[in-house]
Amino acid sequence: MSALANRISDRLEILTASQPVHVASFAEDVRHGLQALPRWLSPRYFYDDLGSTLFEAITRLPEYYLTRAETEILREYGWEIVRALDAPFEILELGSGSAVKTRLLIEETLRVQRWLRYCPIDISPEALHESASRLVSAFPNLSITAYAADYFAVLGTGDISLKHPVLALLLGSNIGNYEPVRARELLLALAATLRTGDGLLLGADLKKNPEALELAYNDPTGVTAAFNKNLLGRINREFDGDFDLQQFDHVARYDPGRGVVDSFLGSRRAQRVRIATLDMELDFDAGDRIHTESSYKFSVPDLGALGAASGFALKKTWFDAQHRFCVALFLRT
Repeated sequence: MSALANRISDRLEILTASQPVHVASFAEDVRHGLQALPRWLSPRYFYDDLGSTLFEAITRLPEYYLTRAETEILREYGWEIVRALDAPFEILELGSGSAVKTRLLIEETLRVQRWLRYCPIDISPEALHESASRLVSAFPNLSITAYAADYFAVLGTGDISLKHPVLALLLGSNIGNYEPVRARELLLALAATLRTGDGLLLGADLKKNPEALELAYNDPTGVTAAFNKNLLGRINREFDGDFDLQQFDHVARYDPGRGVVDSFLGSRRAQRVRIATLDMELDFDAGDRIHTESSYKFSVPDLGALGAASGFALKKTWFDAQHRFCVALFLRT
């Protein structure tokens, strides 16, 4: 990753890609996905500033249990998790977001070692700057080297400088947002960045009854719908599109056979949409759908198999009191 370094202080540095590759890839993916049959948009583009704000609101919804369940696990067992690796170690996090849950692990880690280096990777420079600034202010013995980039742009490339051992974090059921082949590719890229004996702490939503899962992705207040529709709003803002967000419905359905919640945007009527910057004109019939996200759910054997296929051995698992969510510790083999 060709990067521009922004040293905020002697304990905080943010590296940002010198070329805004994500802008070009967004245009390319919009063109490719909306001309495909069936149509699709990649969930990687959910998280512009508005999307990140909406997702933080989702995590506070009573129906969206995932964040609360994972936080419960980290509060209850964080002390045990950080003692499973030999200290001192560094923390590498994929998709740090607001880093609220990460803070729990940082607190526990600084109880067993005097100094900690934390290396978050997140697509949003703004979110990184905000969360990292809060953390260095809260913890005098913490230094941060942050990477504003797509995971695949930095993992396994030698761009990340780490002192081993390392505890890598992939929380928030982030792994469930990838198709199985892509999830394995992500973990293989992470394995190429780590060394034998390094740890991976993975948060994963567990398979359960369809009603509970669908409610988590169909909140009655409409925040999740706004988050999904923001993909169309982002196209309007960045590429001069004229999607009428009121003419698309948010749809989420759980498929028990595949173990996945699929999210769509469904056209409410026949309509034509123009995206001026991309010179695109799209016709939708009533009921036509755009696939926007797949959220995979797991069993513990599923997690063990995924790790084994990617260079990791499952060491230990922790669960919330209602057994809805799992935090799993793997070791790099």
